[in-house]
Amino acid sequence: MAILRKRADVQVTVWPEDRTCERDWLLSNIAGADGVIVLFTDKINAELLERAGPQLKVVSTMSVGYDHVSLGELYKRKVRLGYTPDVLTDAVADLSVMLALMAGRNGGAGITLVKDGQWPEFAPFFMCGPQLSSSSLAPTRTAGFLGFGRIAQATLKRVAAFGVTHCIYSGNPSSPPDTALEVHLAEDHRLQSVRRVDLDVLARESDVLFVLAPGGEKTYHVIDEKFLRKMRRHSVLVNTARGTLVDSDALAMALREEWIWGAGLDVVEGEPNVGAGHPLVKEPRCVIVPHIGSATWETRVDMATLAAKNLLAGLSAESMPAELDLASRV
Repeated sequence: MAILRKRADVQVTVWPEDRTCERDWLLSNIAGADGVIVLFTDKINAELLERAGPQLKVVSTMSVGYDHVSLGELYKRKVRLGYTPDVLTDAVADLSVMLALMAGRNGGAGITLVKDGQWPEFAPFFMCGPQLSSSSLAPTRTAGFLGFGRIAQATLKRVAAFGVTHCIYSGNPSSPPDTALEVHLAEDHRLQSVRRVDLDVLARESDVLFVLAPGGEKTYHVIDEKFLRKMRRHSVLVNTARGTLVDSDALAMALREEWIWGAGLDVVEGEPNVGAGHPLVKEPRCVIVPHIGSATWETRVDMATLAAKNLLAGLSAESMPAELDLASRV
């Protein structure tokens, strides 16, 4: 806020509460605005842009994702879009590994037992789960990635340190394979292989699968019943991208019928409307946290700072620190 308010030529109107901005308030206050900072919970569509007016120059979203933004509507109106990539990479990668470990090692169920005062007696194989690292019983461990951008590669760096031996990934079908990158990552992280595969192989060979692809129509329910039935019984699925990528009902069935071992979720389709009766909440091997992937002090301050700088650059018709090329996306 200090970055914005120190500009004498900028009049700032602020949603006054520390919670999601109400749609009616946003629609009422955006009329006549030259720029706006939003969150991923704010739908930037024709309705909002019409209400803003033709003078709107820039939308700055405090998020790395932009599936809440109608890119075609912005492009048509020549409104620029700033976003916040890179700064949340480490925070989301850290959380991705945390969820993989929690889901694999029965962390959610274990915490529930302790909180319910049911600390169990020791038994040799009680609450055992698949470990992330390779071992004498499992000399190879494969990390799979649906989406292989910055966050995925940062996550790979972390799980490689745990003893993962192989990496497979599925990327944008329109992007050519990057053999040089695969060789570099394999050498840098001392992996036996890094290779691009199709979705069928990704499902069948991943011991832990990290879902880190963009949201939107093209990836809607890409993890569905058909995909989940192909996965290994000891595999763990982690989603720290967008809830819409995973069919919640199919995942609940996969956990209940033990097609896979567990799941760690930072995002769920339909959030924040995820209550105690949700089928995934009921599954003891599903660890769910409420979309906190970027929730570190350091990351959120960096995101807010970048969002403010993007806004001011857009207002001044200058180069933004992080601008999405709309022409290449529509």
